[in-house]
Amino acid sequence: MGVSIMRDFTSQRVRSIPPSGIRRFFDIAATMQDVISLGIGEPDFVTPQPFLDAGIRSLQEGHTHYTSNSGILELRQSLSNHLHRKYGVRYDPETEILISVGVSEALYLTLSAVCDPGDEIIIPEPCFVAYAPEVTLAGGKAITIPTYVKDEFQVTGATIESAITEKTKAILIGYPNNPTGAVMTREKLLEVAAVAQKYDLLVISDEIYDQLVYGFDHICLASLPRMRDRTVTLGGFSKNYAMTGWRIGYAAAPPDILAALRKIHQYTIMSAPTTAQIAAIVALEEGDSFVEDMRSEYDHRRKLIVGGLNQLGLSTFEPRGAFYAFPSISASGMDDSTFAEALLQEERVAVVPGSAFGESGSGFVRCSYATAYEKIEEALRRIERFMKRHG
Repeated sequence: MGVSIMRDFTSQRVRSIPPSGIRRFFDIAATMQDVISLGIGEPDFVTPQPFLDAGIRSLQEGHTHYTSNSGILELRQSLSNHLHRKYGVRYDPETEILISVGVSEALYLTLSAVCDPGDEIIIPEPCFVAYAPEVTLAGGKAITIPTYVKDEFQVTGATIESAITEKTKAILIGYPNNPTGAVMTREKLLEVAAVAQKYDLLVISDEIYDQLVYGFDHICLASLPRMRDRTVTLGGFSKNYAMTGWRIGYAAAPPDILAALRKIHQYTIMSAPTTAQIAAIVALEEGDSFVEDMRSEYDHRRKLIVGGLNQLGLSTFEPRGAFYAFPSISASGMDDSTFAEALLQEERVAVVPGSAFGESGSGFVRCSYATAYEKIEEALRRIERFMKRHG
C-alpha cells in the first residue's frame, strides 16, 4: 500500500499568526539556573487572604455549579457600583455587564462580536501581544499605528485619523499600557473620543491596570462626554487584585453590544468559574486597602528600576501605570532581540524585546517590576556589569 499523505488541516488564519515573541525567552530562561525574571507580567503577590477565604468557603459550602451566563448578579451589582464610585460611569448590572474568564476572554468576545470579514481595527503600538492576533482570529484586519517615547507613548488623535478608511470599525486601546507603562491624559483621551465620534467608530478600551497608577488619576474612557454608548470597557481582577490564576474579567457595554458578547460567551464558555466569581465579590467589597498596599510597593520598585536603568545609560521615560519599565537599549549598540538574548545568556536576567509588542517597540525592552525589590536590585547590578562590557 502507498503512504498516505495528509493535508494540513489547520486554518490559514491560524497559520498566519506568528508565535508570541515573549514565549521564546521564557522557554530559554526555564532551562537555566539563577535567572532573575523581569519578564513576567504577573503580580508576585499572593491573592489577599479574605479573597482566598471566600473562594475556599464557597467550595466547602457546595457552590460548585454554573452561574448565570452573565455572571453572579451580586458580582455584577458590586462591579456596577465600583465603576460608578471610581469613575462616575454607571452600567446596568442586568444588561450591560458580563463576567468573563479573564479580560482575555472579554477581548475575544468583543472582537468576535464586532468584526465582520475585512473590518479594520486600529491598534496603537507597542501593545499587548494578543491584540492583533485576536483581531485576525475574529476575521478582522489589524491596522497598527505607532506611538513614540517623545509623546510618552500616548496615541494621538491625528495618528488615529491618518489610519482611518471606509473599512474602519473600531479603535482598540490599552492604557495604562503593557508594555510601556504609559497612561493617557484626559486631553489625549478627548482626542481619541473626538475621532471616534467624527467617524462613528467603536472604542474598545482595555483598562485592566486601571488601579495601578502612580501620581496620576486613571480616566475611564467611557466616562468622557458622549463616549459611554460607543465604548466597550474591558477590565478584570488579575492585575489589581493579584488574582491572575482565578481568571475573572469583565466587559461593560451598551445593551445591544453586550447582548452580542453574551451570545458568544453562552456558546463557548457558559459561565466564568463560580469560585472565582465569589472571591471577586469580596475583592470589590473589601479590597481597596490591599490594592493600595500593593500599588504602594509597586511604586517603590518603579522608582528603583527607572532610576537604576537611567543611571546605567538605558534611557527610560517615567511609566505612570501598570508595572513595566520600557528602557531604550540604543546605548548598547544592539537590537532589542540581541540585547535580550545576550543579557539572559551572560547575566541570567530575563527581559522581553520591545519588538514583541509591535514594530514601534523596536529598540526597547520591557522590564517588569512585579518582582521583589531585592531581586530588582540584583538585576540592576547584573545589567550594570553587562553594560560595562557592551555600553
